Amino acid sequence: MSANNFDDFVANLQKEIIDKEKEEFNEYIVELFHNPKNWGKPLEKDISVSQTYTGLCGDTMHYYLKIEDDIITKANFVTDGCGASVATACQTTMLIEGKSLKYVENLTPEEIDKALKGLPDDHKHCAELSVRTLRRAISKYKDEKS
Repeated sequence: MSANNFDDFVANLQKEIIDKEKEEFNEYIVELFHNPKNWGKPLEKDISVSQTYTGLCGDTMHYYLKIEDDIITKANFVTDGCGASVATACQTTMLIEGKSLKYVENLTPEEIDKALKGLPDDHKHCAELSVRTLRRAISKYKDEKS
C-alpha cells in the first residue's frame, strides 16, 4: 500500500469512527472529547485546590481549581475515562469558571447533562462523577482554608 493510499485509508477510518460517535452521542460532545478545553494540570502556583475521585464505573476525574475571593477563576481537569467523561469534565470546567463557590456547590448533574445537549443514558453517570469530584474539591478547599 502506498503512502497516499494509507493516508486515505486512515482519513476514511477516522471519519467513520467520528460519524459513529456522533450517532451515539452528539456533535457537541464529540467535539469536546476530541478537542477538550481546560485539559491538563496547570502550574502549582495556579492551583488553590486539586481533587481526584474514582467513580463506580472505574473512571477517575481530577480537577485543579484556582480560587480567588470565593470565585473559581480557572478550572482544569484530567481524566482517564471515556470520551463522555472527557466531555463532561470539560463542560463542567467551562460552566464553573468565573462562578462563586456557592454556585458550584449547587451545580447538578442534570445541568451538566443539559449543557452537553444530552448524554446517552448509559453515560449519565459521568455527570454524577463530575459533580462528586467537584464537591469534594470545594469541601477540601474550605477545610484547608479554615
